[in-house]
Amino acid sequence: MGRQAFAEFLGTGLLVTVVIGSGVMAVRLSHDVGIQLLANSAATAAALPVVIALVGPVSGAHLNPVVSLVDWILGRRARTGLTASQVAVYLPAQVAGGIAGTVLANLMFALPPITVSTHGRSAPSLWLGEVVATAGLVALIVTLARQGRPHLAPPLIGAYIGAAYWFTSSTSFANPAVTVARGFSDTFAGIAPASIPAFIAAQLLGAFFGAVIALALYRAPDHAEAPGLHDDGRDPAIVAPGRPLRH
Repeated sequence: MGRQAFAEFLGTGLLVTVVIGSGVMAVRLSHDVGIQLLANSAATAAALPVVIALVGPVSGAHLNPVVSLVDWILGRRARTGLTASQVAVYLPAQVAGGIAGTVLANLMFALPPITVSTHGRSAPSLWLGEVVATAGLVALIVTLARQGRPHLAPPLIGAYIGAAYWFTSSTSFANPAVTVARGFSDTFAGIAPASIPAFIAAQLLGAFFGAVIALALYRAPDHAEAPGLHDDGRDPAIVAPGRPLRH
């Protein structure tokens, strides 16, 4: 459990470091907002598969509270998802890792460790964008597992998030831990603390819709395994295609 918590902490922290750091670099190198967003989205899309490959064999590389919650909820009956105790460890590890990633990105660019964001993002259109972004992400993750193709998750998740930066009005936060962490950086990728609760509510709603879409399309595989590491150290999320979730 300790290794899994550290993996989720590290993975989420690296993801947030990429998101915020690439945003700062983009603003420093270009005054064109379109180019800034392109640089930010490209860096995130490229880094996600790397981060997933790094920590996936240990924790499943959820890196996202809604993914962990959906894993737990969908796996309760078949006992294939996270346990309640794992969820209780994963969620705080993800949030703490995200905040640590923010501090690291700020320090790398000679900014104060914590700078509360003033970038307000409060509008119904943005909340709808978060519902769509999170629904698509969760539907993709659950669908790949139920298709028996979780090995495709790293590149496809990276591709989806990179695209969702552009086709959603919110630029696809789609992750409560990342959303909270981005509130601690007054940079291109930041979000004002007052905007965070509505974003998280939209993400939870989007996760529900994403799970419903995946369940409507695919049945749970008959060969799903219980979570946890095999005796040889392998994670069944990697070697068993029935593992519910991966991100």
